Amino acid sequence: MQLNTYMDHTLLKPNATEADIRRICDEAMRHDFKTVSINSCWTKFAAEVLGGSAVGITTCIGFPLGACSTAAKVAEARQAVSDGTTEIDMVLNVGKLLGGDDDYCTGDIAAVVEAAQGHPVKVILECCLLDDDQVVRACMCAMSGGASFVKTSTGFSTGGATVHDVALMRRTVGDRCRIKAAGGIHTREDALAMIEAGADRIGSSASIAICS
Repeated sequence: MQLNTYMDHTLLKPNATEADIRRICDEAMRHDFKTVSINSCWTKFAAEVLGGSAVGITTCIGFPLGACSTAAKVAEARQAVSDGTTEIDMVLNVGKLLGGDDDYCTGDIAAVVEAAQGHPVKVILECCLLDDDQVVRACMCAMSGGASFVKTSTGFSTGGATVHDVALMRRTVGDRCRIKAAGGIHTREDALAMIEAGADRIGSSASIAICS
């Protein structure tokens, strides 16, 4: 299986420099990855580096906690679109979900989807902080809010993607939403297991090793 087109080549470290972002953009073009996944301050620069290529840009919004206001997420998403992003990964407000406020979560997602102006929005559920019933509820919020994907993890919390969570997400969303697995995926075997469980996209900083 050719895995390169599944890959969001990821660099979200707070100490990433312009040279680092240029490097991952160059790597993504060289390996024909689907997108680079970066923090929002780098979107405009990445768009300049990737201009004319087939590699897209995934801009992360409300990252990594998801606990900022909806207005802040909307502003960040609008700026990302203006700067040239092609996709958006937003973090669910996990605290609101755990508190039972699914309507808030759905509205938060819907507002970012509107701000994305037709660009795919992936909702990061942070499954390591949720039980199975909460993962299902989070998936329902994402679908109700118009998201294109549900995503397992930021990679910055207590755990990353698991086959169990990906399979549960697939059973929940069916063919109504796509799934991105991210966090702790370092090998080809890891990626294939996630795809077998139902993932349509893989987010990893180890994309080159995975596809080698």
